[in-house]
Amino acid sequence: MGKTIGYGVLGLGVGKSHVAAAVKTDGVGFVAICDTNEERLHQIGDEYGIAAENRFTSFESMLTRPDIDIVSICTPSGTHGALTVQALRAGKHVMTEKPLEIRLDRIDEMIRVAREENRYLGCIFQNRLAPANWKVKQTIESGRLGKPITCNFELKWYRTNSYYEASGGWRGTWAMDGGGAMMNQTVHTVDLMQWFMGPVRSVFAKAGTFNHRIETEDTACAVVTFESGAIGTLIGTTCAYPGLDITARIHGSTGSIGLRNNRIELFKLAGDEEWKEEADVLARFGPNADSAAGGEGPVRKQGHAGQIQDMVDAVRENRPPLIQGQDGRAAVEIILAIYESARTGKEVFLPL
Repeated sequence: MGKTIGYGVLGLGVGKSHVAAAVKTDGVGFVAICDTNEERLHQIGDEYGIAAENRFTSFESMLTRPDIDIVSICTPSGTHGALTVQALRAGKHVMTEKPLEIRLDRIDEMIRVAREENRYLGCIFQNRLAPANWKVKQTIESGRLGKPITCNFELKWYRTNSYYEASGGWRGTWAMDGGGAMMNQTVHTVDLMQWFMGPVRSVFAKAGTFNHRIETEDTACAVVTFESGAIGTLIGTTCAYPGLDITARIHGSTGSIGLRNNRIELFKLAGDEEWKEEADVLARFGPNADSAAGGEGPVRKQGHAGQIQDMVDAVRENRPPLIQGQDGRAAVEIILAIYESARTGKEVFLPL
């Protein structure tokens, strides 16, 4: 295997999960952390045993360290672009939290600079690594579901006003969050939808702010048409008290698959062994299965830990990470089309 990797994390809100993963990642020699909040910086540094010389309040100072190879950007969404470009220009590979950014022109610059600097750009979409989701992806690609016909993807969560007011109130703003329930919470579901169903041709959407003091939407619904000709629905809300599930239903000409919270709860494919096969799949990937079981998945870890392990392995093996900047772009483009349709009352076609 290749050299030992120095891993840096900027922003220790959601970035704490990156720190927790990085300190346990094979091939990582040390973890550096950066946050302008010194109390939080030292609290997390102490919790994870990070040496004093690897704690920074200045991102510029952290980037001067030649022994830091990869940086996770975990700041408010609207700052990802400039900070990513800064890190790439400093010679670092970058893993960016979701969404990759909130504007397509900034995303295109991130991808372009990564290419110019010969650096890798990854985007956090950890749900792709869940064994059940990987099983669904393989099943669809095998053709056993038949011709894609329709789907329903729903995220029904609950957030209080205090959630939006915390951390300086950046969530639920157009400038820093780039949207509301769809851009912040439902982006993972949007990614899975297009990963399973293929590229989106158009969307027709409605959105509104029903239960929060924010400038963006807390609920959005869209009818989605895919390039394959399939049609489906997408719902994202932070108004579903007390916080419900993420569900997906996918229907093809020879089968149906249902998911709930990254577990398979319906798996029916036409054939002589339909019932036996469903029982086997539910035993391995269903609600009562061991979350790490199933023998499916592209990496040996799940969640943030899996993506960070893959990113480290990618740098050491000189190959792109499994989930790249272009994947992050696809989800944001769909969400921006939903916002444009809700604003204009018209069907919006992709590419934007």
